[in-house]
Amino acid sequence: MFAAEEVQENIEEKVDLITKYLEKITDWGVEFGSSLLVAVLVYLVIGWIFGRVVKVIELGMNRKKVEVTLHKFLVSIFSITFKAIQIIIFASMIGVETASLIAMLGAAGLAVGLALQGSLANFAGGILVLMFRPFKAGDYIEAQGVAGEVVEIQIFNTIMRTIDNQRVIIPNGMLSNGIVKNVFAEPTRRVDLIFGISYGDDIPKVKEILQRILEADERVLKSPAIDIWVGQHADSSINMYARPWVRSDDYWEVYFDMMERVKLAFDEEGVTIPFPQRDVHMIPAE
Repeated sequence: MFAAEEVQENIEEKVDLITKYLEKITDWGVEFGSSLLVAVLVYLVIGWIFGRVVKVIELGMNRKKVEVTLHKFLVSIFSITFKAIQIIIFASMIGVETASLIAMLGAAGLAVGLALQGSLANFAGGILVLMFRPFKAGDYIEAQGVAGEVVEIQIFNTIMRTIDNQRVIIPNGMLSNGIVKNVFAEPTRRVDLIFGISYGDDIPKVKEILQRILEADERVLKSPAIDIWVGQHADSSINMYARPWVRSDDYWEVYFDMMERVKLAFDEEGVTIPFPQRDVHMIPAE
């Protein structure tokens, strides 16, 4: 009889213990469920707000006509940043300790930054190039000892194509910190022409020939005026300088056409283009 009562008491104690645990689990489930529900709602609301913000940023960049590469990159950066903030807020609301997580991410970011200093310099250079646009795709530039057309501006590198169709890749860090000549950035350019004539030729006549040829070309602009000078007394020639102005797109065509037309005109008018020469005086031996 006594043993039966003892068993009964043990069963009742275990039932009470299980009941308490179930009550605690139920209370925790209700509390966690409420927190989870609120966190989910906050997560969705914040996501909607951040999505609107990204749309506003995109519209602003479209109005400012931001470079396509920079546009896509900035949108990605903002989206990733907002998503990270959204996840951290959600995690903190459901009771996850976020301070250590943030510290760990910061330490990892510092380590990666130190390991990738060169790449980060090129990355920053790419942002500067895309934001301030010293040149754009399609421009002809000279930089780092290379001249060519800009094919594409990427985040880390700029791809160029030389006149003889070679592909050159230059890190953006060098372009953002070095000298870059944007050859055809302005709508007009001066064509610098040099023609050598003999010391015995008629200089006013040569000036008249050059003036006539340049004024007859429709690609040569009326303003600024054409300059024609005696530029140099060289070893074997008088060098005549002609300085017409043209549209940037016509620069090379005008340059090469003038080289041919002036030579033909000089031949017709009897103007000599001298070869390099040297007078040698022989002193007879005694």
